[in-house]
Amino acid sequence: MCETKDRAHVHVHTYNIHFHQDLMTLPNSLAKRKSARTMEVTNVSEYQAIAKEKLPKMVYDYYASGAEDQWTLEENRNAFTRILFRPRILIDVSKIDMTTTIMGFKLSMPIMIAPTAMQKMAHPDGEYATARAASAAGTIMTLSSWATSSVEEVASTGPGIRFFQLYVYKDRNVVAQLVRRAERAGFKAIALTVDTPRLGRREADIKNRFTLPPFLTLKNFEGLDLGKMDEANDSGLASYVAGQIDRTLSWKDVKWLQTITTMPILVKGVITAEDTRLAIQAGAAGIIVSNHGARQLDYVPATIMALEEVVKAAQGRVPVFLDGGVRRGTDVFKALALGASGIFIGRPVVFSLAAEGEAGVRNVLKMLREEFELTMALSGCTSLKEITRDHIVTPWDAPKARPAPRL
Repeated sequence: MCETKDRAHVHVHTYNIHFHQDLMTLPNSLAKRKSARTMEVTNVSEYQAIAKEKLPKMVYDYYASGAEDQWTLEENRNAFTRILFRPRILIDVSKIDMTTTIMGFKLSMPIMIAPTAMQKMAHPDGEYATARAASAAGTIMTLSSWATSSVEEVASTGPGIRFFQLYVYKDRNVVAQLVRRAERAGFKAIALTVDTPRLGRREADIKNRFTLPPFLTLKNFEGLDLGKMDEANDSGLASYVAGQIDRTLSWKDVKWLQTITTMPILVKGVITAEDTRLAIQAGAAGIIVSNHGARQLDYVPATIMALEEVVKAAQGRVPVFLDGGVRRGTDVFKALALGASGIFIGRPVVFSLAAEGEAGVRNVLKMLREEFELTMALSGCTSLKEITRDHIVTPWDAPKARPAPRL
């Protein structure tokens, strides 16, 4: 029995060493080549190719893949390309102000970090690096329930504005305890994920038999016997979700959460007008238009396509945010022109984290900020309030009558 346990310990230890060697101790020539490549990064999307080379296949596929046919995964990105600009000219754009106020907090820009799980699979510094990068950029980081660093550990990295993404477990005592811990740790809002009563069919994870590497835990649940993920015949994460996440979650639970915390509740996963109105009726303080990075139900609209419907239904009563597919500063502008108060980025964070750690995340935020500022200038906008619906044209816009030419 003891010998078996020792063998298991050696196996885990060996896995740990090999995994981090994959990430951190590449052969010198290859490491130099990768370092040179990361120095040449000129846009956010280039980090994905670097991450694919550096990460173990199971980890890269987990971050990169979508559900089933992955139609929505591609559409999240492609839909932005069909929205065109109507720039205004001869406007003094010598000074551009990108600052904004989100949920009462002054930010340097309307670009924030979405919750992405298990970041220490990407880099040993994981969520610590992301938290520091967000704070340095003067923006918000959202910590995943399934982080590999706890709320207390992230808070220990220093000052910063942080939201906490919440999955509702069957054991509501676990939920209440976690929410109170986040509040005590200085988190400022709850982003309640509402589109995951069951995990979407992520076929890459099934093929890879995805599970959390044995040297990592879901840190927020470590002391509750819920921090580990068992191996399964398909996806270990899907089995974990089936066993722990509450499928009975409903609008009454949005109200229940308000009884156990003073933090505002953002409902994350709304893509219809009907659910927008119900979220506001249930007391939501904000809405995040999200399709879970195209990882849940395939063939739902791209979030940028769903955004305007949600904004119109909200009628200005609560702020509306967007995540999914944002890779350029031009995308940020388009989202704001359609009524978003700000956007969240997910995959660009984990890919840049894998490539360059904290420096990579800082660079992603810097590049998006600079691209967004340039887009504002070239569109004739000097502040966020000047970005209007008239600055873009979408495929669903009705043709506008044009005056007849005079002979």
